[in-house]
Amino acid sequence: MTKWEYATVPLLVHATKQILDTWGEDGWELVQVVPGPNNSEQLVAYLKREKGA
Repeated sequence: MTKWEYATVPLLVHATKQILDTWGEDGWELVQVVPGPNNSEQLVAYLKREKGA
């Protein structure tokens, strides 16, 4: 059975690609992007990667 670890990352509109590329280089996979809980203009990325990766 695959075990996962998760991270939530605030995304800055002017640096979204750079932020996601940086996390991707560390083995994180983007699961979803949703509006932030306190500000719908702030985006939050949910990421996952296999534990031990």
